[in-house]
Formats: sequence, structure tokens, C-alpha cells
Amino acid sequence: MLPFNKKLKPLARTLRSNMTDAEQLIWSKIRRKQIGNLQFYRQKNIGNYIVDFYCPKAKLVMEIDGGQHYESNGVRKDQARECYLQGLGLTVMRFSNIDILKNIDGVLERIGDYLKSTPTLL
Repeated sequence: MLPFNKKLKPLARTLRSNMTDAEQLIWSKIRRKQIGNLQFYRQKNIGNYIVDFYCPKAKLVMEIDGGQHYESNGVRKDQARECYLQGLGLTVMRFSNIDILKNIDGVLERIGDYLKSTPTLL
């Protein structure tokens, strides 16, 4: 069972209601087991973080990054977050908003390739 911070639950709800265009697009392609017949959750609370998308069976976290993630402070925070999530045995895939909005097929292909190579899913 993954750690859960119940204090983040209202914020996760708010984030689900206010997704970015890129998050909405990727969600429309992965929800309802559309990729690999796997369930994904959005704005999932894991420890003291809220991840953009999470697939429990694949132990996969997907982060959709806007411009703030490429500034030095954002990079440091993302590294700490990624280290924590990897410590829980999760894999983190990152995609930029631009990747999703301009190349959704390529993003979905990368996700599909990862899922096909995941031993726990074979």
C-alpha cells in the first residue's frame, strides 16, 4: 500500500477539476483502460505528493510538465519528488505539455512501449 496524506485530498480534487489542456488530452487517451487495458488514475495522492497520473498495476507515474518544471527550482523539486517515488518502487515518466499537445501519438507510443516491456504485466 502506498503512503497517503489525507490532507492533500481536497487539493487533488481541485486539481482534477482544473486540469491543463495537455492533461485533459492525455487523460482522454488513457482513461477507461484505453491503453494496455490498464487502469490509470489522475491527480493521485502518493505520500506528500500529488502525481498527475498513476497506473498501479504497472507501478507507473506519469508527470506532465509545464514551463515551471524547467527552471532551476522546479528541476530540484522534481528530482526530490522522483527520488521519493522511485524509492517506493515506482517508475516515473515525464512529458512536457508541448510533447502531448503536438505529438500525442508519439507520447502514447512511448507509454505503450514501456508497458509492453514491464515484467509484472507480462
